[in-house]
Amino acid sequence: MARSGNLLEVGRLGRAHGIRGDVVVILTSDRHERVAAGSQLLAGDQWLTVERSRPQADRWVVHFSGIDDRNAAEALSGCTLRAEPLVDDGSLWVHEMIGANVVEVGGIERGRCRAVIANPASDLLELESGALVPAVFVVSLTDDVILIDPPEGLFDLGAS
Repeated sequence: MARSGNLLEVGRLGRAHGIRGDVVVILTSDRHERVAAGSQLLAGDQWLTVERSRPQADRWVVHFSGIDDRNAAEALSGCTLRAEPLVDDGSLWVHEMIGANVVEVGGIERGRCRAVIANPASDLLELESGALVPAVFVVSLTDDVILIDPPEGLFDLGAS
């Protein structure tokens, strides 16, 4: 089974579903492969392997190997699910952006990314200076450097 200190929170276990050990899973992202057959998730100190899953509204009904009755499923209720980071070269991951240096395409250094704030229009990179940079202006993330191509004047908005 996977063992890593670099696990990410990927969801939460809800209530038991039925009498055969199925559990409701609420994912914290749109990465449905987290509940694909064979996926491994850490709930507390117990590794669980997804046997099968199916979507139900905005959540998933999942059956884990070895969880075969309602009592076992109820014992998992409320646990946070963690998993290994997914390998996806085309995606930006929050855990990789936090702490990275932010540099404009022209070479101007803007400081480190302190947080990534969820926003309906576009996630926002919060820099140590307090400046906010919409994620749509991120060009790349390599070697702990976030390269951005912001519009002229973006960093002047908060200046007096």
